[in-house]
Amino acid sequence: MRMEAIPFGTTDWSQIERVEKRGEEGVAIWRTQRFGDLRVRMVEYTPGYRADHWCAKGHILLCIAGELHTELEDGRRFVLTPGMSYQVADDAESHRSHTTVGATLFIVD
Repeated sequence: MRMEAIPFGTTDWSQIERVEKRGEEGVAIWRTQRFGDLRVRMVEYTPGYRADHWCAKGHILLCIAGELHTELEDGRRFVLTPGMSYQVADDAESHRSHTTVGATLFIVD
């Protein structure tokens, strides 16, 4: 992937509109910036959040706070804590996440 036509800029995430998305349990709060085809998000999961779907979208995801549990469709499970990340390609391995304590994530996709 080549990032083009994105001038230098800064983002004050506290000023980006919050959009709530309900999960099977809990809420995900998205703040999203788009740069051409690139989507950059700060996402907060409330304590007890559980995704309501398997996701096949590719991401690079960094855990900033809390703890994120991610399950792959093949049964493997991973736990991210602050400073840890994962990366997965589009349509490579479907995944879904949940958190008991809540989590704040920085996601590029």
